[in-house]
Parts: sequence; C-alpha cells; structure tokens
Amino acid sequence: MIRGNAVIGQSGGPTSVINSSLAGVITAAKGSGIIDGVYGMNYGIEGFMNEWLFDLGAQPDSIIEGLRRTPSSALGSSRHKLKEEDFPKILKVLEKYDIRYFFLIGGNDTMDTVHRVESYCRSHGYELTGVGIPKTVDNDLFGTDHTPGFASAAWSNILNVMQGGMLARDMKKVDQFVVYQTIGRDAGWLAAATAVARREEDDAPHLIYTPEHTFVRESFLADVESCIRRYGWVSVVCGEGLKYADGTPVSASQVKDKFSNTEFGAMGGASVGLTLHGMISSEFGLRGEFQITESLIMSDHARALQFDLDEAWQCGVEAVRMAERGESGFMVTIDRISDSPYEVKYGRVPLSEVAVAARPMPADYFNAASNFVSEAFMRYMKPLTAPLPDFVRLKRIMVLK
Repeated sequence: MIRGNAVIGQSGGPTSVINSSLAGVITAAKGSGIIDGVYGMNYGIEGFMNEWLFDLGAQPDSIIEGLRRTPSSALGSSRHKLKEEDFPKILKVLEKYDIRYFFLIGGNDTMDTVHRVESYCRSHGYELTGVGIPKTVDNDLFGTDHTPGFASAAWSNILNVMQGGMLARDMKKVDQFVVYQTIGRDAGWLAAATAVARREEDDAPHLIYTPEHTFVRESFLADVESCIRRYGWVSVVCGEGLKYADGTPVSASQVKDKFSNTEFGAMGGASVGLTLHGMISSEFGLRGEFQITESLIMSDHARALQFDLDEAWQCGVEAVRMAERGESGFMVTIDRISDSPYEVKYGRVPLSEVAVAARPMPADYFNAASNFVSEAFMRYMKPLTAPLPDFVRLKRIMVLK
C-alpha cells in the first residue's frame, strides 16, 4: 500500500455517537504504519474543496478521547451535492496534501460522495482508498444490521413517548390525544422503535404510522376513534415522511433539499404531526397535544447507549483497517451474530449498493393493519435498547362512599 495522509469528514445530520466514530478513525490512523498525517474536513466535502482542514494528528489525546462522549458533529457538517465541476477541485486538494486515504461518516448521500470521489480518482490515475463509515439515526442504510446512532436516538424516542404517554394518560379528562412526530423521511425505524415503550395494553403508543405505508385519512380516523373508545385517549406516533397514495406529503411540504429530498417538519415549513393533530381535533372536537422533537434526538447524548458509542468507535477503527488492507470502495457494516446474548461482528458492503437508496422496514415488521409493529420487529429491536424505567401507577383502590 502507498504511504500518504488521511482525511475524514462528517456529513448530513449529526448523531449522539458520530464523534465516537471520528475518534476511532483518528486513533487507528495515528497508529497506522502507512498513514502519515490525519486531517479533518471542516464542513464536509464543501470545506475540503476550500482547504478548510483541521490537523487532527495535532489534537491532544484528551480531546480525541473526549470525542467518544461528545454529541453533534465536531468537524462541522455539510449537505453539499457534488457537481461534475467539483471533482477536479477535489483531486487538486487531494494531490496538494498527498491524501491517499479518504473517509466520510454519513448516510446514503454521503456514501454516494465517497463512491463518486473514489471512482473519479481511479479513472484519473490517482491512487486513493475511499471507505465509508455508517451514520444515520434513520437506520435506513442497506447492508448493515443497524447504523451507529440509531439505537441512541430510538432510545430517546422511546423514553419521550413513554413519559409523554403517562402524562397524556393521567390528563385524559383534559386532553384526549397526543401526537408525537419523529424524523424518518423514507423509513419508519425511529417511529416503530417507540413500540418498546408499551408494556401494558393501554400504554403509549397505541398507533404508529410510517412512510412505508400509504396514509389513508379515513382509516387513520377510524383507528383513533377505536382507541379513544377503548382507552379514553389515544397516543399516535408518526414518521415525518407520511404520504398519500398520489405521493403528496401528508405535511403538505413542497420544500426540497439539494438532493431533491422533501424537507419535512420545521425545515419544510409544514408538519405531519400538526396535520394529524388538526384532523383529530376537526373530526372529533377533542383537545390534544402534539410533540415534535426534530433534531433533539440526534444529539441527545444524555440518553446515548454505551454499546452504540462503542460500536460507532469500532466502525471508525474498522474503516482504517480496511484501508490498510487496500479495501477501497466499501462501507463498514455491523452484522448481528446473536440476539441473546447480543453480539455483532464488522463486515463491509460495496458503496455502490448503499449510495442514494434508502432501506425501508421489511413488510413483516408491521401488523396487518399497518398501524403498529409486529413481534418480528420487537425481536429485532429489543437488543438495541436498555431496560425501561420502573415506573408505577396507582391501583384503583377507591374510598367507599
């Protein structure tokens, strides 16, 4: 393998564990026999083209270790969509700084960036090893059992829905419903995960709607009415990417990002949660709450799960090991070996199989009505969580009149 410098960047939205992956890359690269300097892209590929580079090799060890317990994106992020005119600029910077090892931490669009840069360099005779490191709270990357950051964001959602549901249950004489919206443009993993919060039949959530299924207003309102009759209230969880049969977003958002993806929530100036809230209020004349977390769960380090932090770090280490073996054009994967005890190993998948396309939840992870999850999903999800808080409720021991 050729000697040279390495560069690493972070792209897209953050997670509570993304900096742990960064720390893994830096640590492994500094100990590598073929990597000399380690640089960091300030603001992703966009900053790289402007030569905004951190000298990560010069960082104190205490900072690198501290990254393993620090949320957000330490390098700064970017959502720049590569254009053809960008590639000569990128190659020029790679050559200037003798960068031979190219790492990006991110999701589908990020893997596409690594793939295209690595392919361009190869076609122009420049030896570059490109490796992708998985990151997305959406959990929608192909080829990996789950993505670093998903479990912690899911755990944050689970606790939010559990505690918000307890509040709604106890306040049902005032508010009869609560709608909780979570991120998930094309896949419903984060919304579905909240099912773990439900221990008793009347616990939240009662209904879960995800982008994998067409949203039907009449069916939704019938589901809501059934729950209110049964429990006296209803807890609804929805993914932000719900769409009608004709593809129109339930949120009515028309805003697109640089990758032609619809922007939902506050970013898109519209919200599916508020839309569902309005449907229930209008149809039944009831009062209720809506809760929209947006990016809060993406950097909720107070609820980050230790195994998630450890796996994120190990994915960074594995990326460097792959590069040392000359394995270019791949993304690191987490492959589950066992549910009980929970055990994983690390593998790889070609970037061409991961780039751009999102991985939806399998059909058998939903119930027949498509308004809740199945036991198959619960088996998948349980090892990726922690023990629920041991909350109690009063027994209905009433004073005799």
